[in-house]
Amino acid sequence: MIKKLFDIAAKWMSLMVVIVTAVVLFDPAPFAAIDTLWIAPMLGLIMFGMGLTLSPEDFRVVAMRPRDVIAGVVMQYVVMPLTAWVLAHLLRLPQDVALGVVLVGCCPGGTASNVITYLAKGDLALSVGVTACSTLLAPLMTPMLVWLLAGESIHVDAWGMFESIFCIVIAPIAAGLAAQRWLPQLTRRAVPFLPGFSSLAIAATVALVVGHTADKLMTAGLLVVGVVVMHNAVGLSLGYAAARLLGMAYPKRVALSIEVGMQNSGLASSLAVVHFAAYPLAAIPGAVFSVWHNVSGAIMAKIYASKVDR
Repeated sequence: MIKKLFDIAAKWMSLMVVIVTAVVLFDPAPFAAIDTLWIAPMLGLIMFGMGLTLSPEDFRVVAMRPRDVIAGVVMQYVVMPLTAWVLAHLLRLPQDVALGVVLVGCCPGGTASNVITYLAKGDLALSVGVTACSTLLAPLMTPMLVWLLAGESIHVDAWGMFESIFCIVIAPIAAGLAAQRWLPQLTRRAVPFLPGFSSLAIAATVALVVGHTADKLMTAGLLVVGVVVMHNAVGLSLGYAAARLLGMAYPKRVALSIEVGMQNSGLASSLAVVHFAAYPLAAIPGAVFSVWHNVSGAIMAKIYASKVDR
């Protein structure tokens, strides 16, 4: 029964996150009473689950196809950060909203991109390889890019962000890999529950962020939603276009489109809460992105898969 409930949570993650957001906006008080410090441990558990599922095969694609993986990682850390910066300036976003959009753009790819790539019948090995590499580079790349793109107007504690990302991302992944190596039976039992658990953790993260910023979200909601939709659409489009310009086959284009367009937006919200508490709206773009990129990802998966079928 528990396994079935977790499977339902994984299958209907997008709908679940949308419903959770609506419920919290209607009655934010219970979630506002929970400290946002719980966001980091929840993301750490998701990353621990990622470590449990990674294998040498996932990194073998780096050695076998370094050009493809490097192209994906470069796109990840060029397209989305620059798109965020351009949107913030073109639309003259308020400072805290602009910071949140830049934070989302500078984060690595999200683990949900691997599921969406599988559903879209893209190159799953490439997707997993790019996610793993961009995630491992995040402690260096994310603070540096945020400092470069937002450091002119906002104090950015790059070293503090490095420490946070290391604790939230790298250490849990390493622990997951260690558990996989030394506790194989426990790992085999846990892995089937991980997609559902990750979905529930993402929904809980969104609930906490929305609960603490519901009043501000109601006033700036349409602006944030519009920017997030544009940011995501540009990432999906440019990821596909760049892969096509590089002469990649269709499954690779699909993988890199999804990989570039889908972000670890929960990490962006966590960094905003921990390091930019003076800018309360900075956590909102990450929460909205968590909802939207799963919706758009599911839509794109159907479009891409239908082209493969035809």
